[in-house]
Amino acid sequence: MTFLFFLWGFVTVLNDILIPQLKDGFDLSNTQAMLVQFCFFGAYFIVSPFAGKLVSFIGYKRGIVVGLVVMLIGCLLFYPAAGYEVYGLFLLALFVLASGITFLHVAANPYVIALGPEKTEASRINLAQAMNSLGTTLAPIFGVFIISDAIFVYAEAIQRPYLIIAATLLVVTIIFLKIKLPVISHLENNQEKSDVSIWSRKPLSLGVLAIFLYVGGEVSIGSFLIIYFSETVHIGLEQSSAGEMVAYYWGGAMIGRFIGAFLMKFLRPTRYLAFNALIAILLIIISMNSSGSIAMWSILLVGFFNSIMFPTIFALAIRGLGSLTSKGSAILCQAGVGGALVPLLQGITADNIGIQMSFIVPMICYLYIGWYALNGAQANQENF
Repeated sequence: MTFLFFLWGFVTVLNDILIPQLKDGFDLSNTQAMLVQFCFFGAYFIVSPFAGKLVSFIGYKRGIVVGLVVMLIGCLLFYPAAGYEVYGLFLLALFVLASGITFLHVAANPYVIALGPEKTEASRINLAQAMNSLGTTLAPIFGVFIISDAIFVYAEAIQRPYLIIAATLLVVTIIFLKIKLPVISHLENNQEKSDVSIWSRKPLSLGVLAIFLYVGGEVSIGSFLIIYFSETVHIGLEQSSAGEMVAYYWGGAMIGRFIGAFLMKFLRPTRYLAFNALIAILLIIISMNSSGSIAMWSILLVGFFNSIMFPTIFALAIRGLGSLTSKGSAILCQAGVGGALVPLLQGITADNIGIQMSFIVPMICYLYIGWYALNGAQANQENF
C-alpha cells in the first residue's frame, strides 16, 4: 500500500520540472504555465465524486486497480503529446493521469487509516505519506536529468520516462490483482443510512477547505520554485541548478513526515498542525523580504513544515465517518482542486506584482490551516 503513495507522489512532482520547460517551449506567461496544475488538480474536483461512488460500489481493492489502469493510460498519452509538441495534448495527458491518482487517493488514504487502531491512525497515515514524499523527493532529481531542456529537442526525452512509469504501473496493477487485502468491515459495509448530512460533521466540512488550501499552497510553492530561483534577480540560479533545488523542498516534507509519524504517538495532532502552519507563515514572510540564499532556503524549508499537514488534516476530517468514509474521502480528494486554482491565482498575482511578492497567496492558505487546527478540527476524541 505504501508503494502506491510513493508512486503517485513521484508522478505528481514531475509537473514541477515540466512547467518551466513548457513555459519556455511554448512561450507562456506565468498564468498560462499554471494551466498544467489547473488541469492536473482540476481532475481531483471533477473525478472525485465519481471515484467515491465507484469505490463504494466495487470496494477499495478494485478501486485501486481502476486508478492504476487510468494512470497507465495517462502516461501513454505523453507519447503523442511529446511527438506532436502540442500543449493541449500535454494538458489532456495530465488530466487523465491525475484522474487515476484521484482513484488512488479516494481508496488508499482511508484504507491505510483503517488498518489499525484509531489512536495511531494519524501516525499511520503520516508514515504512508512519508513514502509519498520519498517519491516527490526523487522525482525532481529524475526529471532534471531526463526531462530538463530536452522536450523540444528530442521527443523521446519526455516519452521515455513516462513509458517507464507506464510499464511500472502495469506490473503494480498485476500485483494488486493477485494479492489479497483485508476487508475493513466498517468501510466496506455501505448499508448505513442516516438523516444527518455528512456536511454536519464539523471536522469534515471545515477540513474540506483546509485540504483545498493546503494542496493549493503546497503545489503553488513547488510550481514556482524553479521560476523563482532562476528568473528573479534576488536569487539568479541557472534553471538546471534551480530544478535540483526543488528536491530539497519535497525532501524536507519526506523527513518531516517520518519524524511526524513518530512524534504523533506522543503529541496531539491538532497542536502539531498549528505549530507547523505558524512556522510556514514565518518562513514565507522571511523569503518575501530577503534575497539570495536566505530567500531561497527559507522558502525551501516550508516543505519540511508542510510534511504532516495533508495526512493530519485528512485523518482529523474523516475520523468517525464509518460507512460514510468513502464519501467523505471523495469529498476531501475533490478539495484537492486547490492545487489547480491556487497556483493559477499565484500566477496572476506574479504577473501583476512580481514572483517574490506573489507568495502572499500560499501564506494566506497557511493562516486558515492554523485556525483549523486550533478551532475547526475539534472532534470528540480527546487524543485529537
